[in-house]
Amino acid sequence: MAHYFLGVDNGGTAVKVAIFDGHGRELAVASRKTQVLIPRPDWQERDMEILWTQNCACIRDVLRDSGIAPARIAGVAVCGHGKGLYPWGRHGGPAGHAIASTDLRARAYPRRWRDSGLHAALYPQLCQELLPGQQAALLAWMKEHQPEVYDNIQWVFSAKDYIRFRLTGQAGSEETDLSGSGLMDVRGGRVDPAMLRALGIGEVLEKLPPLCRSSDLCGGVTAQAARLTGLLEGTPVAGGMFDIDACAIAMDITAPDRICTITGTWSINETISREPCLERPVAMRSLYAIPGYYLLEECSPTSAGNLEWVLQRLSGGLEPAPGQSLYSLAGEQVDSLPPQDCPVYFLPFLYGSNSHDFARGTFAGLTSAHTSAHLLRAVFEGVAFSHRVHIQRLWPEGAAHPPVRMAGGAANSPVWTQIFADVLNAPIERVQGVQELGALGCAMAAAVAVGFFPDYTAAAREMVRMDGAVQPDPSRVPVYQRKFENYQELERALLPVWERLSQQMADGGS
Repeated sequence: MAHYFLGVDNGGTAVKVAIFDGHGRELAVASRKTQVLIPRPDWQERDMEILWTQNCACIRDVLRDSGIAPARIAGVAVCGHGKGLYPWGRHGGPAGHAIASTDLRARAYPRRWRDSGLHAALYPQLCQELLPGQQAALLAWMKEHQPEVYDNIQWVFSAKDYIRFRLTGQAGSEETDLSGSGLMDVRGGRVDPAMLRALGIGEVLEKLPPLCRSSDLCGGVTAQAARLTGLLEGTPVAGGMFDIDACAIAMDITAPDRICTITGTWSINETISREPCLERPVAMRSLYAIPGYYLLEECSPTSAGNLEWVLQRLSGGLEPAPGQSLYSLAGEQVDSLPPQDCPVYFLPFLYGSNSHDFARGTFAGLTSAHTSAHLLRAVFEGVAFSHRVHIQRLWPEGAAHPPVRMAGGAANSPVWTQIFADVLNAPIERVQGVQELGALGCAMAAAVAVGFFPDYTAAAREMVRMDGAVQPDPSRVPVYQRKFENYQELERALLPVWERLSQQMADGGS
């Protein structure tokens, strides 16, 4: 009898669920947009009950659409966006709204910890920068500004740990997520009470569920969750993982000679190593889904999500042909304009930056003669340039890196994929035949957890297929090199402005 595995991906903008067979074939997909609440500028929240009902609906939809009997689902795993805070209350329900990873309310805390020297003192344990959207900063903010919510928290969850808890009734902190939260001694692979006390949130120790790994069995689907999802009660549920780990696993990043980039809401750029490589200028190191490896990550919310915002503002002037998507039309417009004929630049900082914590999205070089094609090409290029900044920090300087494995929104656009190849001056590879890579990584975790495969390497050999590489265009590589240098110069020129604006906001100005 064939085995089937169900993967659930709670990303930054949508819930996606897919079913795969043991050969990695994607049999059905269901998705729903995630509702985002913005009660104040720079705040981004989610209603945790609504998110749970969206997960249940997607699981029901994918079971119906696939025609696969629930009894034939051999295992389930969940992944989700990292960072952010999903607080479960002592009364048996959410302690409040979840806070998304792109929320900036706590941006003063990482700066305070840097300025005081605390971050430098903790860095050998943290192995990463501290960010406003991490649980460490959000909990410190909540303790100071919402003590009644903070005191009521029973469990501190990430997105996917929360959904797994609702499926199984068992609370757990899976280590790929927790090791990117600012709450964990990554080098030691544990939670250090002294580190939490130094951050001013020592009581969080009692709010963290027991640690588990991505391919651990972490309970079965409860009777209540079975009624809501259509899954069979008792179906095994694996620990799951941070969504960037899931995508990397689904791209067969199972050895340290491979590198990948994910173009979603966040620009995620990653490779793996047996050592944390603290000597490299890499922002984030966390525990990888494969035991014994660290995930080296460079990230910022500067990727394909910027295009969606721009398209919404330009949609009145863009008219797709029948059956054509706005994204396809955008690609056509970009392709109609050679890069050397577009003097417009875009800093893709609408949701945050890899430059400064007060940096903002910026178009530069516009005149009244420019068209939507110029704006769209500037966005395509700006996102690729931002990814290049990250990848240059990630890979050893001067070392030729292998083909870059690419996923996310930009990977669905042939024009954008070619721009990435030209900007990075490297071949680009994509996974073949799979729409939802995060869900595939989850399915692989479930398959390992139930013993269908002994490990992720064996799972990847059977379930992952890469397509032919997109090669860089030698005639355009030098053009993009010059434009990348201009992009960096523009970014540097604005740094003093952003710093001044940040100081004015801190002083109560505008």
